[in-house]
Amino acid sequence: MTILALETSCDETSAAVVRDGWVLSSAVSSQIKLHAEYGGVVPELAAREHLRNLIPVVQTALREAKIGRADLPVSQGAQQHVPADLELDAVAATQGPGLPMALLVGFKAAQSIAFALRKPFVGINHHEAHLYSPWIRSIASSHEPGSAGVPPARMELAGETPALPATSPAARLRGGNVGGIFFADFTAFQPNVSLIVSGGHTMLVKVDSELKHRVLGSTVDDAAGECFDKTGKLMGLPYPAGPEIDRLSEQGNPKAHDFPRPLLNDPGDDFSFSGLKTSVRYFLRDHPALPDNAQHLRDLCASVQAAIVEVLVKKTIRAAKRNHVRCVTASGGVTCNRALRRELAHACECEGFVLRLAEKSLCTDNAAMIGILAERKLLANIAPTSLDEEIKPGWVLA
Repeated sequence: MTILALETSCDETSAAVVRDGWVLSSAVSSQIKLHAEYGGVVPELAAREHLRNLIPVVQTALREAKIGRADLPVSQGAQQHVPADLELDAVAATQGPGLPMALLVGFKAAQSIAFALRKPFVGINHHEAHLYSPWIRSIASSHEPGSAGVPPARMELAGETPALPATSPAARLRGGNVGGIFFADFTAFQPNVSLIVSGGHTMLVKVDSELKHRVLGSTVDDAAGECFDKTGKLMGLPYPAGPEIDRLSEQGNPKAHDFPRPLLNDPGDDFSFSGLKTSVRYFLRDHPALPDNAQHLRDLCASVQAAIVEVLVKKTIRAAKRNHVRCVTASGGVTCNRALRRELAHACECEGFVLRLAEKSLCTDNAAMIGILAERKLLANIAPTSLDEEIKPGWVLA
């Protein structure tokens, strides 16, 4: 089964081709530089960039996967021009949640392609794709010590790596911006508690079996990634501030300042980070010159990061123990944070949990995880999405 997947939920335009669990290609065009001067994503600008970038990104994905002609126009009227020899069995796209205008670009383009080819179309929940992304693994990381920032003893790896398809894109895949050779490995799947943590959402999900899950808790105000970016902005750091805080924290003292850990001792699984953001704001009001000192700034970053990470790790481990699972997974953009990966690995090792972290290149928005989930749904005989369906900007993960 070969699927073309599109992802345009926020500020990254991505297209991927998936076949029988293998990611044949994955191209991503980021808009970070465009939005940096505004200190955040501007929805209208994001939509315009998606319109500008979608055709070349799709062409790149098709060319890298070598599944047919890559001159696929996905503009208005695409159903009249899609090449008939395009080797696709289905088309998928992010349906929500996300920025409405951004979602529209990829979703409607994918529907047009599916209509023109008379192929099934699958609308995917972006968060659900993140939820199952830890089961997409890299051949390289499976055999290299310390992959994904976690010692191999703490990561569960499946047995034999399946043979590459006859049309293996092993050498070409790197050109598609994935950074390795990836395939979906659900052979070792087991019940787990999953942490999805990104700029807009932070949630804990109990996954009982493949495609069967329920949300345990989510953010009641600011998400963890939002807290990283907003506190970083208060410190004068460039957007997005999360990666910069991660970098500066490596040489900072996480115990320099004692910031609050919101809802850390609350018995529930919800998250709240607005109080931490407010605390940092008042701290900087009282110490306005502190960010001017390089070491003091590093200490401040490390202290803020330590507060966020402690909440994420402790609540995740607590939920896993309460739900009697032996596996923990984590995904989403904030999962790229090195301190979070280290602390989560250490906590899981102490508790005897198996830990599966999404590959860093698959933590941020990408179409590869959209395509993999669409394939799993079709294999499970879940009905395709109607071509009359609309986007769901506020789609809540069930």
